[in-house]
Amino acid sequence: MSKYLEIAKVLRDRIKSEYYPPDSLLPNQVDLVEEFGASRMTIKKALNILALDGLIYSRRGAGTKILNRSFWDKDTSPADEYGGLTATLAGSNKKIESESIIFEIEFPDEKIQDKLLLNPHQPVYKIIRLRIVDDEPFILEHTYFPAHIVPNLTEDHILSSIYDYIKGDLGLKFAGAFRNVQATKSDEWDQKYLDAKKDDPMLEVEQVIYLKDGRPLEYSRARNRYDKRGYTILDVQQN
Repeated sequence: MSKYLEIAKVLRDRIKSEYYPPDSLLPNQVDLVEEFGASRMTIKKALNILALDGLIYSRRGAGTKILNRSFWDKDTSPADEYGGLTATLAGSNKKIESESIIFEIEFPDEKIQDKLLLNPHQPVYKIIRLRIVDDEPFILEHTYFPAHIVPNLTEDHILSSIYDYIKGDLGLKFAGAFRNVQATKSDEWDQKYLDAKKDDPMLEVEQVIYLKDGRPLEYSRARNRYDKRGYTILDVQQN
């Protein structure tokens, strides 16, 4: 686990146990650097996680305040975080499992060709998998990878972390992502695997991830129940 995630977990536990009481100030960054033996940038990244959780509020010159409650009543993720669910929930002590629903190779239709810059004869992996957190259905992912960029993908990777395989075994580096977050209606897949009702709204995160060399690596649609997950942006005015 990354150092900043470890620090965020320690601080989160202290806040939730009221070791740091509501409305009190968190120790300053200099003290945290000394306590954890970490760089100031590492401490800042840990504090950003807590801010996105709605646990603290920082303002230059006024310190970092412990809020009297989290802003959110559901799991949240940064809107610009595309490192995968395993990385997002690292350090949270949550149990993450995956269920493979569809894992096959097919030729891409026009939409997938357009998103991944492929021709009709370049095969893709089509993956539908259910992500389960603490034994509850959490996200339903519809994902496509070009087979020539992500070779030898197996169901074992699907059931653990695809990104660990892509980054670790294949050595591919992400450059960025285009993400579109929108409200949609539930479909048959959502109703079956996420226990969504027919009239439930869904939060869909559609994205294309790009590699450092500019090639599109992934096109996906992550389906979230409206009452299970949200996405946040940290925007604190310092002036």
